[in-house]
Amino acid sequence: MTKPIKNLIIAIKGAGEMATGVAWRLFQSNFKNIFMMDIPNPMAVRRKVNFCEAIHDGQIIVEGVLAQKSLQLDDIRTIWKNNEIPVLVDPEWNAIKKIHPHVVIDAIIAKKNLGTNLNEAPLVIGLGPGFEAGENVHMVIETNRGHNLGRVMLKGCPEPDTGIPGNMAGYTYERVLRAPCKGIFHSDLDIGAIVKKGQIVGHVDTTPVKTQIDGVVRGQIRNNTMVKNRLKIGDIDPRGNIDYCSMISEKARAIGGSVLEAILKKYNQ
Repeated sequence: MTKPIKNLIIAIKGAGEMATGVAWRLFQSNFKNIFMMDIPNPMAVRRKVNFCEAIHDGQIIVEGVLAQKSLQLDDIRTIWKNNEIPVLVDPEWNAIKKIHPHVVIDAIIAKKNLGTNLNEAPLVIGLGPGFEAGENVHMVIETNRGHNLGRVMLKGCPEPDTGIPGNMAGYTYERVLRAPCKGIFHSDLDIGAIVKKGQIVGHVDTTPVKTQIDGVVRGQIRNNTMVKNRLKIGDIDPRGNIDYCSMISEKARAIGGSVLEAILKKYNQ
């Protein structure tokens, strides 16, 4: 590399919770030439810590870092100059072909590979199930909570998806709010609301959505969103700390640090 490592151009597929943790960690490490790509109408649960919300609202600040919706490729460098992260509506990842980044990170967390391959950049990193280091990506980051969370793998595959939500104060499945049926979700509560077990926190059409535990509404999808049956639509935090609603999770922060490790492993030689 003839340019300083901080000048690397980094493309991130997805702008959801884990992708946001990665982008935030890299940005704080002085990698400022980052751009993110997502679908036209992304649906986030923990909306206060998802850079994809910039697609809906034009911009969002997560722990002091501002992400700005980029309407076209020409906007990206202007946003970089403003010390912000551009988020593009680019479900086909066309920006990668035009910008030729040094690093591509698939942070969609789809639990399968949606088309990422080794030819997209000198360093291609995959997060979680669906990737095999040395086959469709150069490195894989383990995303399953536990002893191996954040492990950088140069060969092989990460652990398969367990389907079990992370344990929080002893609760796993109970803390997740799911749609009771297909329909349109709406709620009078905001993220950060204190709720009690059995409380109605919203409706899908006319069917109530009830909490299974006491806690804080840490995340909730946007009102008037069409949902399918059993879709995750909310997250109750039993720890009761409202501040956590706007803080990157320990998992996302750890994975962000692992991506930083992977980039330094490749380029800081």
